[in-house]
Amino acid sequence: MSSQEPVGAVDFGYLEDFAAGDRRVVGEVLALFLEQAGAWSASLDPAAPGWRDLIHTMKGASRGVGAFRLGDACASAETEGPSATPAVRAALEAAAGEISAYLARGQSA
Repeated sequence: MSSQEPVGAVDFGYLEDFAAGDRRVVGEVLALFLEQAGAWSASLDPAAPGWRDLIHTMKGASRGVGAFRLGDACASAETEGPSATPAVRAALEAAAGEISAYLARGQSA
């Protein structure tokens, strides 16, 4: 698991640095994020009463793991409202895909 790759949807170097290079911690945090991402994706309905709370939660969690594009999409959605949901969903899918690939590379290393 190297952070030498260019930053895409997720800046893995951010979390690696925050975890002081502890690969076990990084893996656990990212696995938890992926688990949450699945629940968020299923609940990302702009008509749902908790939509704004969900967007706010996603913003903080994504920034905490280095998924800054998702965090930025959520911040925009807080301002723009439900019309920004497709951008949030796309950023969530991109982050989840990169995290899945990152974890798979780490397990094969």
